[in-house]
Amino acid sequence: MESPLPEAPAPEGIASRRDIETALRERAAPIRFAGWNLTGAELDGIDLRGCAFLRCRAARADFSSANLAEASFVSCDLNNALCRGTTLSSARFSDCKLTGLRIDGARSLGLVFERCLLIDAQLHGLSFRRMELDGIDFQGADLTAADFRQAVLTGCNLREANVTDARFEGADLRGADLGSLRLADASRFRGAIISRQQAALLLSSLGLRVA
Repeated sequence: MESPLPEAPAPEGIASRRDIETALRERAAPIRFAGWNLTGAELDGIDLRGCAFLRCRAARADFSSANLAEASFVSCDLNNALCRGTTLSSARFSDCKLTGLRIDGARSLGLVFERCLLIDAQLHGLSFRRMELDGIDFQGADLTAADFRQAVLTGCNLREANVTDARFEGADLRGADLGSLRLADASRFRGAIISRQQAALLLSSLGLRVA
């Protein structure tokens, strides 16, 4: 059984980059941050490999070029956070608010999302290949050129998401909300598996009924 990570006590008010760096220096990294307020923090280039974040607020935080490999975020608010060129390999986000999150040019092999709000997130070209996605709200998200091949989406919302040039070959979308499917939209999900109900909605847009 792995030993628990050493925990850094949260400072009062909004934490600064210096607070983070001091906590990392004083304890053997990786460490656990619980209840920290990192709103708007400039954390570009910082090394947070394997660190755990629990119930932290980091809206508008800048993680550009930071190393978040194997880091975990549980019940955190990262609305409108920026991950440009960030290392997110094997990072995990569970039950997080990620509305407006921007991931751009990140290293994301093994990145996991569980029961997260990714409404209006910018996820251009992100790979979800072979992932089991449960309870993810992608409504209005930019999923241009994203890779969903062989992925299974359960309880996920793809309403109004931009899936232009996204790949869905072998993806199981039977448990996803695709919104009001029209024939023009259906081609974007080429190769995906859909349910009878979803197929009926598509045909109904053409004035046809499934008997």
